[in-house]
Order: sequence, then C-alpha cells, then structure tokens
Amino acid sequence: MDELIISVSGLRGIVGPLLTPVVAAEYVASFLTQLPHRGPVVVTRDGRQSGSMLACSVGSAAMAMGFDWIDADVAATPTTGVLVRTQQAVAGIQISASHNPIPYNGIKLFGPDGRVITAKLGQKVSGTYRAKSFRWQTTENLGKRIIQQETVSEHLKWVLATVDVPAIQRRQFKILLDSNHGAGSLLGRSLLKALGCQFEIVGDTPDGRFAHPPEPTRQNLGTMMELAKQRSADAVFCQDPDADRLAIIDAQGDYIGEEYTVALCLRNRLESARGAVVTNCSTSRMAADIAQQNGSHLVLSAVGEANVTDAMIEHHAVYGGEGNGGPIDPRVGYVRDSFVGMAQVLDLMARSGKTIQQLVSELPRYEIHKTTIEIDRTKIPELFDAIGQHFTDATLSKQDGLRLDWNDAWLLVRASNTEPIVRAVAESKSLSRSQALCQTVADLART
Repeated sequence: MDELIISVSGLRGIVGPLLTPVVAAEYVASFLTQLPHRGPVVVTRDGRQSGSMLACSVGSAAMAMGFDWIDADVAATPTTGVLVRTQQAVAGIQISASHNPIPYNGIKLFGPDGRVITAKLGQKVSGTYRAKSFRWQTTENLGKRIIQQETVSEHLKWVLATVDVPAIQRRQFKILLDSNHGAGSLLGRSLLKALGCQFEIVGDTPDGRFAHPPEPTRQNLGTMMELAKQRSADAVFCQDPDADRLAIIDAQGDYIGEEYTVALCLRNRLESARGAVVTNCSTSRMAADIAQQNGSHLVLSAVGEANVTDAMIEHHAVYGGEGNGGPIDPRVGYVRDSFVGMAQVLDLMARSGKTIQQLVSELPRYEIHKTTIEIDRTKIPELFDAIGQHFTDATLSKQDGLRLDWNDAWLLVRASNTEPIVRAVAESKSLSRSQALCQTVADLART
C-alpha cells in the first residue's frame, strides 16, 4: 500500500510512512470545517499501539478548531455512536483500521446522529482535505479537553433492551469471547455478565497486540475453533479490533461464517417485528429468504455501512446489516454492532432451546465464492458490457458496480477504488456454480 485510502467515511493507511499526526490533524480539521456549529466532539480508539498518539493529534486538532474534545479513550465503534448521541456531541471520531494488520490505523467519522457520515458529506471532507482549506482558531476560541471516564453503560442498556434478559440468564450459557486485544472486551465483559453467562475472554487487554490476524475469518481463527471444543463452549464469539463485526464458532468448533451472524439476528428480530430489511448487495440471499418467510421484504443497498443505514432510514427498516458480520439494529443505533449480534444470537438460542448448530441447519443454505481480477481501469466498462452480453438470462443492476440476478444465484462485480482490480462475488446453491460464475468474469477480463 503506497497511498492513503480515503473513502466517504474516513481514511486508512500505514502509520509513519502514510498516516502521520499531521495527516490525522488536517483530515479531522477538514471534517470539522463542514459542521454548522461548534460543540463537543467524541474521540475514541480501538486499542492499537498507534491509537493513543493519533488520538492526541485528533483531539488537539478539534480543540484548535474551537471544538471541545471528549476523550473517551478505548471504545468500540458502535459504542462511539452511542456516546455521540448521549453526550449530545456534534461529531464523533473513531481511530481504527478495523481488520487491517498492526502497522495500519485509520479514522472513521460520525455525524451528530451517531452514525457514519453520508457519502455526500464525505466527499466534501475529502475535497477540503486536499485543498487544505480549513482555519485554525485563535487562543480565545480554542476548545477544551474533557475526560470521559464511563463509556459503556448506555450502550449496554440499549443492547439489553432488545432481548429477553431473564430467559438468557436462566440458560447460563458457556461462552468464549475472542476480542483479540481490540476494543471489544470492555463492553463484552459487562454484556456477558449481565446476561448471566459463564464466560472467558481471550485477548481481553485492548493493547492492539493481536494474537492472530485481526480479521475474524476461518483461516485466522484456528486456535479459537480448537478452544471451543476444549472448553465445551455453547458458542465462541469473535470480534474484529473495533468490535463492529462478529463471527461465530459453534460448540463443535465449526466456523459458521460471518454471513450467518446477520442471518441469525434477522431471524430473531423478524419473529417479533415485520417491515423492511436492508442489506448491501454483496450480502447472502439468506436475508431475502428469511424476510420473505417472516412476512417482510428485503431492500438492497450499495456496499458500505453509510449506504446501508441511509436505506434503512429511507425505508423505515426494522433491521439491517452487512454480510461481513455486522448486524445493525436501529433500536440501538445505525452502526454495525457485534454486541447486538452476541445478545440477539443468545436470545434466539434461549427462546428456541436450540444450539447454534441446530439454528444454522434451519437457515437457507447458499455457497459464496469471492475472487479478485487484475484489470486496467480503462477496460472496466468494456468488461461490464461483456458480462451483460454473456449472461443474457440474468437481471442486471448497476446500483453498485454490476450485479446479475437469477432465481437461485447472483453475481456482483465491483471495481476497487484504490487498485487496478475488480472483485467478483457469486452466491448460489452450489460452490461449483459460484466458482464458475467468478471464473467466467476472469475469463472475460482476459479476452
């Protein structure tokens, strides 16, 4: 990676060569320049070793722009959204590189509604950052630093309000929580205790010294899969460093996949509510099937949390999420939330009397395959045309890249914003067909 990744909701890069205190300060100044009035700004971090340094830079920039800096230190990304609302802040800034390795860090921007900023505002921030058109304040107009000692109680209360706490407590579930030295253990401990679980936290010190690669995928969780069997756990919950994503391992030590997190939570919610459900266009079709089975309907958004939450608000959705393990419950906040995932999966287990394995076996079964294909950016429109001409029996959508739908399968092809590649994702009832769909895209890209 030889340049910063700047998206509509923040930036990310390698600390030192790319992401410096100056870059962080100027980027935050560019964001705060867009706000119509001053007030407190919540600043949090995910526990990475570079996070404290960047928090000082970001907080100082906020004060230098005339905003009070609420220093909440280490906190999960969904907790940041809650803090913005409860502290009546004008903005929130989470310092996190999500699932990227230790050398990386990043900045995620929140609006006063406690959710990631919109694409429109993000584009303004990027433009201001590149133009360096912000203004530092003079001494009499500087903000002050406010230390926020307690950070999780309101978030905990809101999550618990979505589940049957006594029913979960009666089951006394045995749980392993893998926070992997990220921010998730802070609220994770309080949540599991409140739900009456017997639990053990692995990697509970939020110091960013990851015991395994931080993305909670099958290939990175071999140790936790073994521990599930050794500890006879009812479930293993695995978070990414900023705890907005959740992967689950069942009692047999089988990794069930991040796609199933949203599916299980959605089933739980729709048993008591009806209405629109929103997922992005690369999330498993399980969501559509579960919605239909429960008298609800699915709305697809473009990829990205901000796009999902925009659509949720527009359609008054009762639930939403992304297939990377990120459930979004509007009763708690318009942010992907691993704590919502943990509580609501336990709620489903308690009410149904079934194990994770049994619940997963009842869900519609699909097979997803993903691949990346190198291609000159100038040839991507030509590739999309070729794909459309090849798959004449599919329904085409250009909402986000190119998506093709059949009755029993879909294919999404999207260009990277930072690399000369396209990403192809296919889902069908068989892995061989999903692989074949992606292979066809690769073949067309070479012709």
